[in-house]
Amino acid sequence: MSNNRWVPPAAEARLGLEFYATDSPGTAGHLKSSSEGFRVTEISSYPLPDPDGAYVVLRVSSRDWEQHELADALGRALGLPPRAVRWAGTKDRRAVAERLFSYRGRPPDRELALPNVTVVEAYRARDGLTLGHHYGNRFDLLVDHLETPVAEALDSYRAVAAELRARGGLPNFFGPQRFGEVRPVTHEVGRWLIRGDVERAVDVYLTEVPADGSAGTGDLARRDYASHHDPTRALREFPREYRFERTILQELEQGRGAVRAFRSLSRELRTLFVHAFQSLIFNRWLSARHASDLAFDRPVDGDRVVRLARDGTVRGAESTPVTADNLSECIQLVGRGRALVAGPLVGFDTPTDPGAPGALLERILADEGVDRSMFGIPKAPELASRGTWRAILVPPPPIGIDATDGGVCFRFGLPKGAYATVLAREFLKNGATMRAPPDASKRAY
Repeated sequence: MSNNRWVPPAAEARLGLEFYATDSPGTAGHLKSSSEGFRVTEISSYPLPDPDGAYVVLRVSSRDWEQHELADALGRALGLPPRAVRWAGTKDRRAVAERLFSYRGRPPDRELALPNVTVVEAYRARDGLTLGHHYGNRFDLLVDHLETPVAEALDSYRAVAAELRARGGLPNFFGPQRFGEVRPVTHEVGRWLIRGDVERAVDVYLTEVPADGSAGTGDLARRDYASHHDPTRALREFPREYRFERTILQELEQGRGAVRAFRSLSRELRTLFVHAFQSLIFNRWLSARHASDLAFDRPVDGDRVVRLARDGTVRGAESTPVTADNLSECIQLVGRGRALVAGPLVGFDTPTDPGAPGALLERILADEGVDRSMFGIPKAPELASRGTWRAILVPPPPIGIDATDGGVCFRFGLPKGAYATVLAREFLKNGATMRAPPDASKRAY
């Protein structure tokens, strides 16, 4: 990777984002000053239209809607049972986003009257959506409040883009919003779920406040509940818009235990906590790989590789172990762009791999106080995860970088699972500090 000229801020490091792929300084600025400055459009894999199909597919444009909240609101507006609405990919809350949803039923025959939501199209289909049923996303991002004049920022941003191309891509980190855009605690909840302590997981979800001390809406109610743990009083104090927290508190008020209260949340939301903890481990593993000077674009004995289809997307979740016997072949596949080195999204079926990459994972699991078997989650077996593999490098996309009123606009596309904020941090390096000049003998990528 890079020579680590820049050190990420502590808030990023706590989420496993412990290095940058580029040494170019970039220019600090603000991302998401407004929702209109962060636009994401799903590159959809449309379910096949069928006038007699049992499903309805909606293309929805929205502003400032969290994924689960929007799905729930669509379901209520359509008169559907809870959790009937499905989607392909999760989008940022603070954004203008266009994406697909699906459900079993009839097409809407009226306006849904949801604030900041427009149904762009609706059609009947043979099948509904499942998670991952899309190719990727297109982004239009505005960076404003620049620390230098726009012309200088353009030059610095184009230098970062050139360095990314030269290095062959960027690390496929999970972005900060994976852990909670406003309150990054989803991985903390997931950690306690995996450890089998549902009571602690629920308590973290209800009481945890940002580590940086920033005061958000409802933080006083969270702190008060941490001191009294009275759900009846908490229901008077928690804001009405905190629907998920209030759902749990209502169960607790009825005398139901933490496990049942936690199950009152949708399965999709509960699974998100497990995935967030898996994502933290993956980010930490990526950073440990970088610190160990293991290449991202060349497999080593003990690695895994995932094959790529002709369109550049990962061909399924299957991975190929890299051994001394096939190392040369795997290096050639990756070099020709037919495969990518992959890292673990740990589950109960994740194998113990030999070599340096496997040793890094063992160290991180021990540090987190978990082992593979815990991902079976005996107290919530419906959330159990076998584990899978994720490419560790995102090939550099073509990036349009242009001056606009008040800032610089970025336009690019990314494959599903890749984060625009991870790409943007390479250009902004907000809060980063500079360390001593690196040893020029260290390898880069």
